[in-house]
Amino acid sequence: MKNTTLQNITETLEINYMPYAMSVIVSRAIPEIDGFKPAHRKLLYMMYKMGLLNGNRIKSADVVGQTMRLNPHGDSAIYETLVRLTRGNNALLHPFIDSKGNFGKQYSSDMAYAASRYTEVKLAPICKELFDNIDKNTIDFVDNYNGSMKEPLLFPVSFPNVLVTSNQGIAVGMASNICSFNLKEVCNATINFIKNKDVDLLKFIEAPDFSTGGEIIYDEDQMKKIYETGRGSFKIRAKYKFDKKNSCIEIFEIPYTTTIEAIINKIVMLVKTNKIRQINDIRDETDLNGLKIAIDIKKNCDYKLLMDKLFQITPLCDTFNCNFNILIEGKPQTLGIKQILDQWYKFRFECVRRRIKFDMENYRNKLHLLDGLAKILLDIDKTIKIIRQTPEEKLVLKNLMDAFNIDKIQAEYICEIKLRNLNREYLLNKTNEHKNLKDILEELQKTLNDKNKIDKIICDELANVSKKYSQPRRSQIVFEEPKTQTIVEDYPVKLILTKHNYFKKILPSTIKNNSVQNLKDDDKITCQIDTTNNTDILFFTDQQNVYKLKTFEIECCKANNLGQYLKNFLSMPENENIIFMNATKNYDGYLIFAYENGKVAKIELNVYKTKLNRKKLINAYNKNFKLVGIDFTIQDKDYVLIRDDDKLIILNSNLISPKLTKTTNGVQAFNMKSKSHINNFFPSEYFISQNKEYYRIKKIPSAGKKILSDDISSNNFAKQLSILI
Repeated sequence: MKNTTLQNITETLEINYMPYAMSVIVSRAIPEIDGFKPAHRKLLYMMYKMGLLNGNRIKSADVVGQTMRLNPHGDSAIYETLVRLTRGNNALLHPFIDSKGNFGKQYSSDMAYAASRYTEVKLAPICKELFDNIDKNTIDFVDNYNGSMKEPLLFPVSFPNVLVTSNQGIAVGMASNICSFNLKEVCNATINFIKNKDVDLLKFIEAPDFSTGGEIIYDEDQMKKIYETGRGSFKIRAKYKFDKKNSCIEIFEIPYTTTIEAIINKIVMLVKTNKIRQINDIRDETDLNGLKIAIDIKKNCDYKLLMDKLFQITPLCDTFNCNFNILIEGKPQTLGIKQILDQWYKFRFECVRRRIKFDMENYRNKLHLLDGLAKILLDIDKTIKIIRQTPEEKLVLKNLMDAFNIDKIQAEYICEIKLRNLNREYLLNKTNEHKNLKDILEELQKTLNDKNKIDKIICDELANVSKKYSQPRRSQIVFEEPKTQTIVEDYPVKLILTKHNYFKKILPSTIKNNSVQNLKDDDKITCQIDTTNNTDILFFTDQQNVYKLKTFEIECCKANNLGQYLKNFLSMPENENIIFMNATKNYDGYLIFAYENGKVAKIELNVYKTKLNRKKLINAYNKNFKLVGIDFTIQDKDYVLIRDDDKLIILNSNLISPKLTKTTNGVQAFNMKSKSHINNFFPSEYFISQNKEYYRIKKIPSAGKKILSDDISSNNFAKQLSILI
């Protein structure tokens, strides 16, 4: 037997799992306040160090290879990161990489990008806003994974890129899903937010904006929730136009969250299952001119109604679920837009302060050198004499320092001045530069001490970014969702219900080919209805419930199929059984309920009509009495009621007043004796008799008439009962 060492689960999680989880969260999946994940940042920074901001494009393979100095992952993972950042892939509103070659498309899963050896890249102009003043100590640098070079912790971005660039990531135990917003709107909103922290951002940022366009269905309450909490969802749908001449719907923009293939596959599946019958063909006609899905439809089809249905049941209309989870100082936080702008403002404010301090330090150093130069200008001939008469070179600096009371740095600067520059013009320029530097330093110090001046710098830079790089919205805003109508092709069908609750919807043409219905052993048909595909079906159960279905929601089957098992299809309890079925289009007519105690209820079918598309209604009829039978009728007609198998009446339903209450007790139709009960109820057309008028009653309740012997032998009452229940 092998020896096993027991491990404490909490210690194992702490030692092995938690470091991995934190590594994924902090170093891989969640973007930071500059809008980038570490993989993005390493790639772009290496391209910057390679001089690709102003240079010509180079092979992507070269960029991938160099990036591995910062990102020790496989080349394929780095190249996938590069692809998403390119203009060719169309994943971002403002791509950071200017590309040449095939980089696939964000809106297609089948359009694969070319290998890195075939494509070329360089940084896009907007990257100037990422790297501007990065060498002025605006952000912190750290060692790369092997300590061979430095890399930035963040980019000093001059605009809230975290809101402009769409970002998705799945970490361990958390995820992030940030939609993109229009650059001009974001810059404008940020400027106004800096000026007034209580600003209503909805006035400036209308809604998200996506590189793939589409139409955003605007819901103000949902947008407020997203803007305030960073969580929520909104719908985005495709744009299309109709070619009337060719009866063709052309889709040219789709939701950011889906692909061409997902849309086409879903529509093809719907056509194959006969849930959509108006489409003749669908094609992917995407080319160099852009995305295009062509849908050929049947003549005289209402394309608007068809598109409304496709928006309902296909990815042509999809939902974007927002989760603005961002790393703030190494800690993941879910923030609303105003909170994100506040964090970005604090970050950018510190970047500008550090830049000003860096400039001031450089100006001070230069001023210090000019201070030394100013001292020797008092006696330039003495300076020359000291240098000429000093016997050893190493003593020149010391002699100058002693003679003019300057330090070593100043002395070295003076010694480096060329002899040709010791003229009046040069010295006068340096004197003016000395004065200007003092003015600049004084102004920088004032700016550093004045928050409003730093705010103005940030706002001016935002306005400049907006002016240089802004573009019109791509995603159109629709302020109200169109009223969707169900488009249903209407054609004759036969509905069949069996005792064991199997259901069939059959085309008449199928019945002609095979009239024998396949049923399970000991099963039998209890109800058959000839109707159309555009009706509602009501299934009444022995538990006083009604289940409702649209006829078109159920697939047609053949006579040799068993059909749908309704208990599973309707999610019914196993102890509940369907006892009656009715199909209706306008809910005209009445339901007749007969109870064992001799009462009969007449309920208007319209009572079961609902404004909402409810699938189940409870308390469909009275539960206090045992039900004997149900029937549906448009107009009043005759019914047979049998008591104790010996008394019978023929009752016309016009003797019973219709009710609008489903659970009504009904009226007493048959006088009942002690321990007597009604055991049969069915329409009179199923009753065979030469003396029907003998049984007819003209008022209720009635004691009934004894069943004639000829009528007993002519009728099978049990069989007639099975027609209804």
